[in-house]
Amino acid sequence: MASPVPALEVAGLTKTFTSRKKPPVHAVRNISFTVQQREVVGLLGPNGAGKTTTIKCILGLMLPSAGTVRVMGNDLGREYRQLVRSACAVLEGSRNIYWRMTPRENLDFFTGLYGIPLQRSRPYTDHLLRVFRLEEKRLSQVQELSSGMKQKVAVACALAPRTPLVFLDEPTVGLDVETSYELRETLKGLVKEEGRTIIVSSHDMAVIQDLCRRVIIIKQGSIIVDDQVENLLQLFRTRAYRFTLSNGHDVHLEGAVARQFPGASISRTADRTELEVILPGAEDLYRFVDLVRESGLFIAGINQKEPDLEEAFLQLVRKEAQA
Repeated sequence: MASPVPALEVAGLTKTFTSRKKPPVHAVRNISFTVQQREVVGLLGPNGAGKTTTIKCILGLMLPSAGTVRVMGNDLGREYRQLVRSACAVLEGSRNIYWRMTPRENLDFFTGLYGIPLQRSRPYTDHLLRVFRLEEKRLSQVQELSSGMKQKVAVACALAPRTPLVFLDEPTVGLDVETSYELRETLKGLVKEEGRTIIVSSHDMAVIQDLCRRVIIIKQGSIIVDDQVENLLQLFRTRAYRFTLSNGHDVHLEGAVARQFPGASISRTADRTELEVILPGAEDLYRFVDLVRESGLFIAGINQKEPDLEEAFLQLVRKEAQA
C-alpha cells in the first residue's frame, strides 16, 4: 500500500521584504520541513522569528520570494484553489471573525465560503458549538461574548470547514488559565476523534507541550530545531538541578553563578538560598560545587529538576544566540 501524501511539504521557503529606502529584511530564510497527516506540530520562536510570515506564505496570503509549498500534494503556485480547500486557519486571534454576527452565523458563513451547503454543514457546526460550550450563546452577537468565548468561536470557525490541515496561530492568546485548559482539552478530543493535521503557533508553552508531539523552532527566519517534544525534554532532563544552600546567601557567589551559568535563577529566604542551574556536562557540576565551596556556604540539598518545554526552548534559543 502506498504511503499517504504528506499533509504539508515546505521546501526552501524564503521571504524577503525590500524597500527603496531601507535594507532588505530577511523574514524567512530557506525553511524546509514536512508534516505528515494526523500530526500535531508546534511552531515556536521568539517575537519576530518569522512564524506568522511562514504561515501566511504557506496559506498563499503572502507571496514567498522563493521556495515551494505543497498541501495534500497540491502545489501552492499551480493549484491554489485545491490548496484553499485543504487548509484553514486562525490568524491574529478573534479578529478573524465577525463580531456583529452570532457564533452560528459565523460558522455558517465560513463553511459557506468553502462551498458546503447549509444542510450538510449544520450538523457538524452544531457539534462544534456543543463541544466548545457555545450552545447557549449561539444566537448572541459575538461582540457580546467574553474574550474566551470569542477565541473559541474563532477556533471553531477554522475547524468548521473540516479541512484536513488547520493552522492555529496563538489560539489561546488572552485566555485565562481555566479557559485555556478547556480549549486545549477540546482540541485534543477533536484531534483524536477526527485525525486532523494541526500546526499550532503559540508563545504559551503549556499549549504546545499539551497538544503537540513535535516542535519546529524558528529563530531569525531559520529553523534551529525540528524534533519530538519528548526528545527535547530528555535532552535537558539530566541537566537541570536545584541546589539549596543552608547558611544564608553570598552576592559574590550569585554573581559568579550568573556569569558562568547563563539562565540560572536564584531565590532567597532569611536563612537559605536556592539556585536552579543547567549543568550540561559532568565537569560543570564540579565547577559549580567549587564556586559554592569558595564562597564558604554549604549545600544542604541537590535535586534534579524536571524540565518543561519552556525551559528547553529558552536554553536552545540562548545556545543558538551564543553560537
